[in-house]
Amino acid sequence: MKLKGRKKVPSVILLGTLDTKGPEYAFLRDELAARNIRTTVIDAGVLGEPSFRPDIDREEVARTAGVELDGLVAGNDRGAAVEAMSRGAASLVRDLHEKGEVAGIIGLGGTGGTTLITAAMRALPVGVPKLMVSTVASGDTRAYVGATDISMMYSVVDIAGINKISRRILSNAAGAIAGMATPGRTTNDSDDRPLIGATMFGVTTPCVQKARELLEAKGYEVLVFHATGTGGQSMEALVDAGMLVGILDTTTTELADELVGGVFSAGPTRLTAAGRAGIPQVVSLGALDMVNFGPRETVPSQFEGRNLYKHNASITLMRTTPQECAELGKRLAERLSAGSGLRKLFIPLRGVSLIATEGQVFHDPDADKALIEAIKAHLSDAVELHEVDTDINDPAFAAALVDALVDAMSNENQGATNG
Repeated sequence: MKLKGRKKVPSVILLGTLDTKGPEYAFLRDELAARNIRTTVIDAGVLGEPSFRPDIDREEVARTAGVELDGLVAGNDRGAAVEAMSRGAASLVRDLHEKGEVAGIIGLGGTGGTTLITAAMRALPVGVPKLMVSTVASGDTRAYVGATDISMMYSVVDIAGINKISRRILSNAAGAIAGMATPGRTTNDSDDRPLIGATMFGVTTPCVQKARELLEAKGYEVLVFHATGTGGQSMEALVDAGMLVGILDTTTTELADELVGGVFSAGPTRLTAAGRAGIPQVVSLGALDMVNFGPRETVPSQFEGRNLYKHNASITLMRTTPQECAELGKRLAERLSAGSGLRKLFIPLRGVSLIATEGQVFHDPDADKALIEAIKAHLSDAVELHEVDTDINDPAFAAALVDALVDAMSNENQGATNG
C-alpha cells in the first residue's frame, strides 16, 4: 500500500529506448541494483514494444509532450518522434527533480538516442550527475553537452547486445553514475558566499586572476568561465537559473567568433542574459582583437593573407579588422543597451589582450579606434562608460573593474532594501 504524501527516495534515472536497447538497460539496471542504487527506468522508445516493463512507460512520455504514441507510430517519422519524446522526457525528469526524486541520470545510445537523452539531461540543473554512454562520445559532443555538465563515455562498440566489451563498458558506467549519485562526505555545499560569474581567455588571464583575488577578499565566490563558446553559454545559463548576483564579463571575444565564423561562438544571445535578468554587470572588451580557429591548416581559405598567429598546436588566432571591429562595437553596445539593471562598460585604451598591446603581434590602433567609436555611437546613456588609460591586464584595470562591480551590487542591494 502506498502512503500518501510520503516522499520518494531519490533514484538514478535510466532514460532510453527499451524497444532497441532493452537488454543493455536491463543489464545496467541490474548492475546498479548490485551496488544498492535505486533506479527509475523511463522508456522513450517508439518503434516497438519494450523488452521489459519500465517504471514510466513510453505512452506517458508521449502524453507529457502533448502527443499520443499511436500518432507518432503511425506517422513513421523518426525525426518527429525523437523530437516529441525528447520534449516529453525532458519535462518528466525536470518534474521528478523538482520533487526531489532524482539522484542522477544515465543513458545509452547512438546518434538518435544520444540526441533524445541529452536533451532531457540538459533540462536538469548543473550539479545533478549526468552520464551518457554513446557511440558518438569520441567526436564533437558540443551539440549534446551544450552548456551543462554532462559526462560522456565512449561505448567503443555499438550498443547492440551484451558482449565481452560492452559488459565491461556498461559495468564501468554503472560504477561511475553510482559514485556520482552517492553523496560524498567531502562535499561541502555550505559555502554561502554570493556567486559572481567572470569570463577569461589565456590573453586576459592576468586581469581576471587579479579581479578574482580582489573579489574573494571582499567575500564573494568567483566562477571563472573559459570564453570558448560553451563557456559564455554556461555562465549565462547560470544567470538564467538565478544563481549569480553579478557578472564580470571581462572577455567578450565570443562575439568575434560569432561575427566572423570562428570556432568559439556562443551564439546570437551572448551578452543578453544579465541584462534580461537585471543583475549588475561590468563588461569589457577582452580578446575582441581575435577570432579563433583550429590548427593552421583548418583556417578557411578566404582568410589567407590575414594577420594569423599560432597560439598553440590546436588554436590559430586571426586579428579582427577595423571593419569587423566596427560591427563588433555596434553589436556589443546594442546588446548591452537593450538590457536592464546596472551596466558598466570599461574600455582599456592600451590593448584588449596580451598580444594587442604596443609592440605585440595584434597591435592595431586603427582596429581599436573603430571598435571604440562604434561603441560610443551605439551605446545607450543608461550604460556607464569608462575609458581607462591602461591595457586590459594592468592590475589597475582589474581593480577598477572590481570596484565598479562591487559598487553596482551594493547599489542594487540598497535599492532592493529601499523597495
